[in-house]
Parts: sequence; structure tokens; C-alpha cells
Amino acid sequence: MQIPTEILSKCGKLTELEFDMIKTHSQAGYDILKTIEFQWPVAEFVLQHHERMDGSGYPSGLSGNNIHIEARILSVADVVDAMIPHRPYRPALGIDKALEELSNSRGIRYDSNVVDAYLSIITEKNVWT
Repeated sequence: MQIPTEILSKCGKLTELEFDMIKTHSQAGYDILKTIEFQWPVAEFVLQHHERMDGSGYPSGLSGNNIHIEARILSVADVVDAMIPHRPYRPALGIDKALEELSNSRGIRYDSNVVDAYLSIITEKNVWT
């Protein structure tokens, strides 16, 4: 909502400034949701969905159990959702690349238990076949 369409639909690599603008979307989502009363801290889940287990994420560089489990679940869903379809800046990568990313970054960027559960659901339920 706050990121200019020109940046979201840009073909090619983003500049550092453009990527910094993209990284504000989790804060924007938090700001929208923080005044709404939910049973759970949903705004915090949205704020943390780009944090990574090794602390390499944003906006706060949180790591491990300092990241809500719900945000860790969202981060896995978000990376799969971002990789499978076509994007203006690249062709669709597909489910195999998304699963490879999750497997290769399991326990590093993404929570091991969340990745294992996701992979289990995908393989056992034949969701993508």
C-alpha cells in the first residue's frame, strides 16, 4: 500500500534505496494493524515476518526464539508465495526452487520445525503434483 507501483513492478534489479523502501512494508502493515484489537498480537507477527532465524532479517534483526512462531510460519509461507509465481523482475521460479530454498536455509533463515512441517504437508498431501 505504501510502496510505489513503479518499484513493485520494476523490471530488473532494485537499487539499494528502492530495496530500503520495500523493507518498510512490514512496518507499514504493523502500523495499520496495531490499533485493531485481536486475540493475538497479529501486528507483531506482520512486523516480524521478514526476520530470520540467524538474525539476518529486517526490520529489527531478531533471531531465533525472539521471533514469534507465528511470524516464523508467515515467513515460510511468504517465501514460497514470492518464489512460485512470475514477478515483473523475473520469471516464475516454481515450487521446486521454493522447496530448495527452504531446505537449504532450514535452521539458518527459516525455523527448522516450520520448514519440516511445511515440507511434510507438501509431500504427504501431494499439494503441488
